[in-house]
Amino acid sequence: MRDLVARLRQALGDDAVSTDPRVRRTASTDWASMSPVLAAKLPAGLADAVAFPADPAGLARTVALAHAAGVPVTPRGKGTGNYGQAIPLRDGLVVDLTRSRRVVDVGAGWITAEAGTPFVTLEAAARRTGQELAMFPSTVGSTLGGFLAGGAGGTGSIENGWLWSGFVTGLDVVPCTGAEELVHLAGADTAPLLHAYGTTGVIASATVRLRPRRDWTALFASFPAEADAVAAGLALMSLDPAPRLVSVDEPGIVAALPVDPAIPRDRCSLRAIVDTGVLAAARQVVRAAGGRVEEVRAGGPALLTSLSFNHATHRVQKVRPGLAHLQVGGPALVERAAEVRALLPGALVHLDGLGGPDGPGFVGLLLTRYTTEQALYEAMDALRGLGVHVSDPHTWELAEPLDDVRRAAARFDPAGLLNPGKLPAAVPA
Repeated sequence: MRDLVARLRQALGDDAVSTDPRVRRTASTDWASMSPVLAAKLPAGLADAVAFPADPAGLARTVALAHAAGVPVTPRGKGTGNYGQAIPLRDGLVVDLTRSRRVVDVGAGWITAEAGTPFVTLEAAARRTGQELAMFPSTVGSTLGGFLAGGAGGTGSIENGWLWSGFVTGLDVVPCTGAEELVHLAGADTAPLLHAYGTTGVIASATVRLRPRRDWTALFASFPAEADAVAAGLALMSLDPAPRLVSVDEPGIVAALPVDPAIPRDRCSLRAIVDTGVLAAARQVVRAAGGRVEEVRAGGPALLTSLSFNHATHRVQKVRPGLAHLQVGGPALVERAAEVRALLPGALVHLDGLGGPDGPGFVGLLLTRYTTEQALYEAMDALRGLGVHVSDPHTWELAEPLDDVRRAAARFDPAGLLNPGKLPAAVPA
């Protein structure tokens, strides 16, 4: 490892390589501690060194040197993932991409940028051209490469679906084969790199879709019953243009949100980022479902994004640390809500809108009291028995199906050095 560090310093500069224990610890953690299952297994690995390449060429050089030394490589953005995606389970080299942050170009319907570019920078660059990102994660400081390699959806997903639903049009990827090169992938060929935790190649830059810029505002509404808020949320998602975000919280989760007069503590909260052109229709939707509009706030969309998706989990766990979260979705989540609650008494549910081929619906976080790992997995099985889709947020291994991912890993990482421990071996038929 000492020889690799010396070679990296020669290639990147002394300030671009660190063996400082504090830097190594920081680069070896993410938000996996949100899971009581994963937290019990941490620390799971510690980087021997951290490299900070400043551009795609430096990244290619870094990975080639690590490959020559036979050292594992774990790519990293801002470390905002929740599943241990950025934890180096086999130690080795962590490659922090946050210094590679140049916006390369912006065109009609697309933007190209290096992997370490934050989404706030991307959105600002797009808006200067009269456009905006088709979607972005709830943590807007996250990096482009980190979201593509470890995320799934976010603000904008009602209209545009998951990040693999056409959001990405091109990638420049660094393989771990010994060749110091960038490989360009386009269209469907990018799919095995998305949400693959960097096991199929290190994303150096990406081209993602933009949409015409809209005039968004934040709508705050409240309802006496969750079913009414859900009905209003579904109706809002059918407006044209669709909201950029719709979130619904019951009072148990509202209690953990920032104090705001537009979010009454004793009622179910519905919050939506809507186009000002359909604001009158949105108000009517709320009234028709038995709710009331608490406020329309022009400067509120950023707040609403910060209260969406797993940010709700983080906020609730700060005040109720004994709860574990499950990622849930599908029509049964809201259509069989009473049965879900009966199955897990005392559970709390946060909902976010998502578009799909069958129309818009809700995904969400279900927070339930944690006792044992076995009980948690039994709860997952019981929810699936009700028809609720459950994604396991308590493992750092990628979830099946993985055939395409394994084929891409065999091509771009034949020695298995990229983020080892995250891509499970195929089970023989």
